[in-house]
Parts: sequence; structure tokens; C-alpha cells
Amino acid sequence: MSAPAPPGDMFAAPVNRAMKVLDRNFFRKTIPTSAARIFNPKDISRCRKELSLGRDTLPTNRIDPIRPDPDAENALKGSKCLLLRPEVVHSDQTTWSPNLRELEQQGTLGVIPYQLQLDYDYFTYSEITSAIIPPPEKKNDDEIPQGFALAGHVAHLNLRERYWPYKHIIATVLADKNPAVKTVINKLDNVGTENAFRTFQYEVLYGPDDLNVELREQGCTFRFDFAQVYWNTRLQTEHERLCSLFQEGEAVCDVMAGVGPFAIPAGRKKCFIWANDLNPESYKSLEANIKLNKVGDYVQSFNVDGGAFIKQSAIDLLTSKPHPVAIYPKTKFSRSAPETNKKPEPLKTLVQPRFFSHYVMNLPASAITFLPNFIGLYANVPGMPVDDIKKLLAPHTGQKLPMIHTHCFSTKSEDNVAETKEICAEISRQIGYEVTPETPEVTIWDVRDVAPKKRMFCASFRLPEEVAFRQVSS
Repeated sequence: MSAPAPPGDMFAAPVNRAMKVLDRNFFRKTIPTSAARIFNPKDISRCRKELSLGRDTLPTNRIDPIRPDPDAENALKGSKCLLLRPEVVHSDQTTWSPNLRELEQQGTLGVIPYQLQLDYDYFTYSEITSAIIPPPEKKNDDEIPQGFALAGHVAHLNLRERYWPYKHIIATVLADKNPAVKTVINKLDNVGTENAFRTFQYEVLYGPDDLNVELREQGCTFRFDFAQVYWNTRLQTEHERLCSLFQEGEAVCDVMAGVGPFAIPAGRKKCFIWANDLNPESYKSLEANIKLNKVGDYVQSFNVDGGAFIKQSAIDLLTSKPHPVAIYPKTKFSRSAPETNKKPEPLKTLVQPRFFSHYVMNLPASAITFLPNFIGLYANVPGMPVDDIKKLLAPHTGQKLPMIHTHCFSTKSEDNVAETKEICAEISRQIGYEVTPETPEVTIWDVRDVAPKKRMFCASFRLPEEVAFRQVSS
């Protein structure tokens, strides 16, 4: 984050409310100030320290205070100057600190006038846009947009109508001040309002219309077309939080997996992941990211309806053949001693469990409505009586029924008490079984604010046995 500008209007960006096309040259300005001409370059460090103690130096880290001498002949000899704060007047010693006067009297330095040149590069995004865009007229009007989400080289904005006339200026300044940004887009609708794949219409405000991005999260690399799939950069903390709950060797079902923000990192933890997404483009990127991150031993990809996947994945995992993965020690290849390059003995072997330990449903607009698919999850497994299935679960073994993590939206309050009760009530309605905030292993996690009166949550609860084995009519 940029340091604040020194106090006083002399360091403020020039104002031009009529600018509609960015003119970088407009932001050049000259500030008359003073500088300490240091006669011997060996004294620069000592002078800087003493003048800083006397608070004579320019109070900002956005400007290098050590400058070449403004006299060309002196500059060629290596003479340097130390910029002083604006209140120090070269011709008025009453404005000098005792430290400055002493150094001047010692002949270590001289105080001279200095013309400080500032330009577009000096000013921040906030300073430049505030100098161009009129401030809000009303108290509740939106402030000038400061934040943006970044996916690879693409910055995406969601500009309010008031800022549409300045959208290209905003995008250009944003890109200028953020070297990683090559393309800036503006969302034209809310995510998911046009289709079920959570993609959105957009316009390019700056740079090429290239939304094929690459980014890293949790030590994994993700590649995808941002225009064709769903990715939310503001969910990185939530991705990390849920992945931290998964233990090595557990089976996890990611019902709405997208391009793999949960599945790929969990696969790197040596969890067995069944990852599904209905969007064909997400599925393609998911498969590519599995290969890219070399987690194919642990992550399987699917492209089916989420509701059907919940039921079928549980049955398929329970009845599938054993899937062992041997874990080998890391070894170095040796050219000088080929006999040492034999494949070592495995440290251990992980076998894919027959039950999922977790289900993840990251589709906050509707994931909670998928919960009825868990009713009777193990009630009608072909060739396996219910009693036999129950014997494979706690308390007969250490395997418990899965934890379900479903994202959802609710209202926003200071303590989330009302929201927690309402989310639990909705879960109860969906599965026909009472779930309350006091139910063991129930957590309603506050993920993030999405609007002034809207918040995203993750509801986690253990699938009740009565629900998992409830007989339902076909």
C-alpha cells in the first residue's frame, strides 16, 4: 500500500474535473522547496540521520530524498542533495532546526533552493482518480471505487452507474498503477443472473480481450478462461479454511468444484477427491489443472448434475474396487551410480475409503436446496443391505457419516445470531430433520460480506443417520 502524501496542498495532484481522456502530462508539477547540499559524499549518511532526528527531511517514503545536485557541474562531480521539508526556507534560518544550523556552520552542508519535479508516476490511483472524478454529491452516494478483484492478469470491476463516464480513465489508471494488470473488465450483470454456470457479461475497459488466466493459490497453479468459468478471488481464505479440515487419506466429494480451488489443494494433501461441475468449460479446466498439478492419483473429475452426483457418488465410492496409492520417499536421480536409481520401497500406501468424510457445495445462491439429495443416501445401495452398511460405520468402526459443508447467503447483523438460527431452520426444512445451532458439530461460518445487507456463510453439519438411511419412495 502506498504511503500517504506529505501534508499540504502543494503535494496534492492537480485537479481537472473536465478530463474525459487520461492526460498523464497534466499531472506534472513543480514544487519549490529547499535542499541540503552535502559537500562531501561521505557525509550523506550522517547528515541524513541527523536531519531526520531534527525532522528537517521530507516526510515521505514515496520520494527518494537523496537527489543529484541541481547544479550540473556539481552533479558531474558526484555532489548530492538531501530534500528538506517544505517548511524549511533556505534563506530563513529561523525555520532551520538546531541540527541543520550546526551542520551548516560546520561547513558540512549548505542550504539551497530546490525545484522538486513531480509527475504522473508519483501520484497514486486514489489521488489521480479523485483529481478527475467529482466527489459524491450526497452523503450516501458511492465513493470513488478503490478496490478490485484480480484473477491472474485480469482486474475486474463492478462500477456503479455514476462512474460509467469515467470507466476508461479508472481502468487505465488502475492498470498503470498495478503492473500485474494487463486487462481490466467491468461486470455488466450480477454473477449467475444470466446462466446457471455463474459466469457474467462483461466489457473490456483496458487491454486485450484475453481472459485466459493463470494464477496460484495454496501452492497450486490454476489455468482457465475467466469468461467461461466461475472464480472468486475473494474466497481464497475460505478455500484454505475448508481444505485445512480435510485430513490425508480422507475421501471428499466436491459437488460444485469449478476449476478446482478446493479439489486441487486437497489432492496435494493426499485426500481422495471426487470433483464435479456441471459447466463443461469448468470441467475441462478442472481436468487440465489436475494434470498441471500432478494430482491425478487423488482427484477424479466429473461433469454431471450436482443433485444426481450426490447420490451416485456415495453409491459408487461404497461399491468401487480398492484404489491404493503408494507413497514413495523423495529420491535424487544419479547418473554416476545408475544402480542407486532403482525404485525405492514405499513409505506407506493410502487406500481410498469407501465413504466420503466431507461433501462440499460451494454454490451459495442455491446449494442449500441440494440437501434433499442426502435423504436416503445409503438406503438403497444395490447389493448391500442397510444393516451391512451400518456395520461399516461408527460405532462399529472409526468411519463416521460425512460432514456436509454448504455455502449460502443470508442477511447481515453484528452477531449473526438470527442468521444462524434461520440457516439451521432452512437446513432442517430441506432434510426433514431438526438441526439447531446447539446440535453437536454444527457450525455456521461467516465467510464474507457480499453487499450492505447480505452475507455469505458456510453451514457445516454431520449428516444424521436417520436422514442417510431414511427410506424414500422412488
